[in-house]
Amino acid sequence: MAEVEGHKHRETNYHEGEVTEKPSPPPRSGPHGVQVVNTGPDHTFSLDEEVLKDLLLQDDIKDRPVVVLSVAGAFRKGKSFLLDFFLRYLNHKYGSDGGADWLGGDEEPLRGFNWRGGSERDTTGILMWSEIFKATLDNGEKVAIVLLDTQGAFDSESTVRDCATIFALSTMLSSVLIYNLSQNIQEDDLQHLQLFTEYGRLALEDSGRTPFQRLQFLVRDWSFPYEAPYGAEGGQAILQRRLKVSNNQHPELQSLRKHITSCFSEIACFLMPHPGIRVATSQDFDGRVKDIEMEFKCSLQQLVPMLLAPHNLVPKLIAGQRVRAKDLLQYFKSYMNIYKGNELPEPKSMLVATAEANNLTAVAEAKELYTKLMEEVCGGAKPYLQTALLEAEHVRLRDKALHAFHGKRKMGGDEFSQSYCNQLLLDLDEQFVQFRAQNESKNIFKAARTPSVFCALALLFYVVSGVFGLVGLYPLANLCNLAMGIALLTLVLWAYIRYSGEMREIGVTIDDIANVLWENLMKPMYQTCIEKGMEHAAAAAAERALGPPTPPPAANGKHKLL
Repeated sequence: MAEVEGHKHRETNYHEGEVTEKPSPPPRSGPHGVQVVNTGPDHTFSLDEEVLKDLLLQDDIKDRPVVVLSVAGAFRKGKSFLLDFFLRYLNHKYGSDGGADWLGGDEEPLRGFNWRGGSERDTTGILMWSEIFKATLDNGEKVAIVLLDTQGAFDSESTVRDCATIFALSTMLSSVLIYNLSQNIQEDDLQHLQLFTEYGRLALEDSGRTPFQRLQFLVRDWSFPYEAPYGAEGGQAILQRRLKVSNNQHPELQSLRKHITSCFSEIACFLMPHPGIRVATSQDFDGRVKDIEMEFKCSLQQLVPMLLAPHNLVPKLIAGQRVRAKDLLQYFKSYMNIYKGNELPEPKSMLVATAEANNLTAVAEAKELYTKLMEEVCGGAKPYLQTALLEAEHVRLRDKALHAFHGKRKMGGDEFSQSYCNQLLLDLDEQFVQFRAQNESKNIFKAARTPSVFCALALLFYVVSGVFGLVGLYPLANLCNLAMGIALLTLVLWAYIRYSGEMREIGVTIDDIANVLWENLMKPMYQTCIEKGMEHAAAAAAERALGPPTPPPAANGKHKLL
């Protein structure tokens, strides 16, 4: 399994308008929770792109579709505690820990995402587990599993915008969003989803698809097993009651339920019992299984495989397309950009951010295709290709890249995508300039242009100097000798630069001077000489074809006599 080590722990607390930073703990050698979205002192969020690149751009991870599972909900409701049992299952199923029971031994403390008891918040921002688990679906497809732990909502230090930001990011990035609730599904729990269902409604109108995938309600400490039993079956019964739309409901309540059901392709619910009085009240509880009630452990053994077994994994989809690990980085960046302002973004801005990331992914894939095909035509190992043929190949492969761009499903509509198409064309033309320069460098005649030009200049000045010397014009002869010496010294300097790699700017200047002399002086003279030579050759050939001229015949003998 891939590991990312030594990432710094960053956490900022707000207290009476002051910023207090916790001292960074020593680097952890094993897998651990890594902060990817950080909280700022002025209730802003920032993305740690370098950390995300380290996690998502690993060679054996970046091209795999991702399964993103996150837990969101109110603070101090056991989200991190639950995720650590997910980690135990993943390590048992897909990692090196192959124990008989994935729950672990009775005396084994619970390790993973940082968690603790008490009434004060512990997690801030969004954390990603540093170990990206690799799994194989039942159909043989290889995927990567990403776990996200999120800051709890509605604590005394977070604004409504803070809570909405974290919940929105969790919803938009996850393929499975676990909505962690306490005791019941209440109306205010559903209302907290309303902003994001509105975004989903806009996205649904745009693409005709549900914007989000699986919403898993998880009701903790369910106290009414006589109404509905623990587990998925009882949860489904409660969920149907809470999301039922009836005619005697207020239109606002009907609209909310319709939006929720239309924005998620799958909605499920699971009822969990209380883990036990020692878990809730003991300051010394460290997650040992022996201290947890048997009913809670039985529910865990049902819930966790229901989400993480190979046949139950849900790869992340956006606009019907599977998102790879390297694409997820772009979505993180695009979504974070909409939260840079001081106002909570409108749902429409979320749609634009999703469409932007979707189009950027299509642009990247089209450029990748063009680069790959051009490398096959004129890559470093390929011989020199005539310029006209190279330009023809560029046009053909550019059309292929455009076809790939237009063939990928994108959000935002044709008008929105057109700007990205135009940018793709500019990028491809810029890449072609680089390929053309690389191809020209393989032309041995052009590579020898600079030494040829300066050798020809030195020879020319040598001949002219000799002519001036013969006729006694010694000042002009000396001037020509000086010019010849400068040409030879320039040639020696150019050879040294090419050999040593030093003073490259001077070498470029010398090449530019040689090109100017060739294009404006030597090439026209050379072409003129060639043309005149061809004209003389054509005239001589025509003369030979017609034969010698015939003298005019005498008119009569009289003229001969005269």
